[in-house]
Amino acid sequence: MMEDLFLPAINACIVVLGDIGRSPRMQYHACSLLEHNCNVEIIGYQETEPLEELRRQHSKCKIHCLTPVPDVNFTPKLKLIFKTIWQSLSLLRALFSINRPKFVLVQNPPGIPTLMICYFYCLIMRSKLIIDWHNYTYTILALSLKDGERNLLCRFARWLECYFGGKADAHFCVTKAMQMDLNNNWNISNVTVLYDRPTSRFQPIDLCKKHDLFMKLSKSYSEFRGEIRDDLDKFWVKESTAFTEKLHNDSVQYKADRKAILISSTSWTPDEDFGILLKALEAYENNALRHFRDFPNLLCIITGKGPQKDEFVEKIERMKWVKVSFIMPWLDFEDYCTLLAAADLGVCLHWSSSGLDLPMKVVDMFGCGLPVCAYNFKCLKELVKPHQNGFVFENHQQLSEHLNFWFEKFPNNTNTNATKQVFIKHLQEFQGLRWRENWNTHALGIFNKYL
Repeated sequence: MMEDLFLPAINACIVVLGDIGRSPRMQYHACSLLEHNCNVEIIGYQETEPLEELRRQHSKCKIHCLTPVPDVNFTPKLKLIFKTIWQSLSLLRALFSINRPKFVLVQNPPGIPTLMICYFYCLIMRSKLIIDWHNYTYTILALSLKDGERNLLCRFARWLECYFGGKADAHFCVTKAMQMDLNNNWNISNVTVLYDRPTSRFQPIDLCKKHDLFMKLSKSYSEFRGEIRDDLDKFWVKESTAFTEKLHNDSVQYKADRKAILISSTSWTPDEDFGILLKALEAYENNALRHFRDFPNLLCIITGKGPQKDEFVEKIERMKWVKVSFIMPWLDFEDYCTLLAAADLGVCLHWSSSGLDLPMKVVDMFGCGLPVCAYNFKCLKELVKPHQNGFVFENHQQLSEHLNFWFEKFPNNTNTNATKQVFIKHLQEFQGLRWRENWNTHALGIFNKYL
C-alpha cells in the first residue's frame, strides 16, 4: 500500500456549487483525503444528507452550507445575473471563513462563477487550484438556450471556462476522451484521468438481504407487499413480500410468479430523455399483453429528485398500465445501494451534453453486479461493453428489444441466463478495483505533488 504522504495534517477545501449530498464523486474525494490525514472543509449546498463518513468526522471535516439563491420575480436574463452575483458573494464569504487551505479542489460544472472565484481566492491565499472536470458548463448551458452553443451567452461561458480552467495547477477528468479534448481544444495538458469507481458500499447481496429490504419498503410502497390471503394458506411461510418469502427455518426463496424489477436513477435534467424509457415500456406492455404468460409484470423504480419529475409522473398517470407499474422513491444512501443490488436490470438514459463524461449511476450498478441498458454516446465504450457487461441503445425500439430479451420467460430463460453469466463474469472483474484503490493509485500522488 502507498505510504501515507499527508503528514502532518494539512488543510484542504472542496467546492461544490451544487448539492453536496448528490455529488458522490466529490464526497469520495473528501473521504479519501480524510483517510490521508487531511483536514477537509467542504463548501456547497446541503439539500440532501452527505455521506455518514463526512457527517461523523466533526473534528477533521467541516461542511459550510451556502445560502440558497432566493426566488426573485425577474426576467430570465436578470435572474441569471442575480444568481451569478449571489453565488459569487456567497462563495467568497464561505471561502474567507475557512482556514487557509493548501489546495482547493473544485467540481466543474458548474464553472460559473466557481472557477473565477476560486482562481482569485487561490491567487490571494497562495493555495493550489485543482479542478475535477465532470463535464463542461457551456454544453449544459446550451441545452437551455434556443441557439444552443451558438448563443452569445454560451460562447462567453465557454471562454470563461476555458480561460480560468486553464489557470489551474492540476486537473482530473472522468474519461480519456475528455482528457484528449482538454488537451487538443483547450490547451490543457496536465490532466489526469480518474475514472469513477464504486465504493465498497456498492456490493452484490444475498437473497436474505434482498428480502429484508423488500420488507422495509413494503411499509411505504404497496408494490412490495405480498398477497396476504395467498400467503396465509402456506403454513410454512413466516413472512412474505411481493418478490420473496421467508420460511419458518429462516431461509428465503423467490416467489415463482414474482415481478421483475427494472431500476433507473436520475436527477431529472435535460441530459436524460425519459421519454425513451416510457415508449420502450409501452412497447413492452403491448408485447407482454399479446404473450401474457411469457413476460412478467414489471416494477419500474426510478429514484432521484429533479425539475422534470412532475412532467414524467403526469405522463405515466394518463396511461393505463396492466403489466407495468411505477414507483419513484427518494431513498437514503444505504437503501439505494441495496436496491440496486436487488434489481434485475438497470437502465441509464444519460446521454451527456458534451459526449465526454460517463454516468456514475452505471458505475454504482456495476459495483452491485447489476447489468445495465445504457443510452449510447461517444465515449460510453470506456465503461459499457456491449454483450460483455450490458446493452446499449439509441432509441426506444432498441431498448424495448433488450427488455423483451431480458425478461422473456423470466426468470428461467436459458438464453437470458447464459448472457447473464457472461455479464456477471465481467462485472466481477470490474468490481476488483474500487474507488479507494483507484484514488490511491491515480490521485494521491497528484495532490502530494502540488503541496
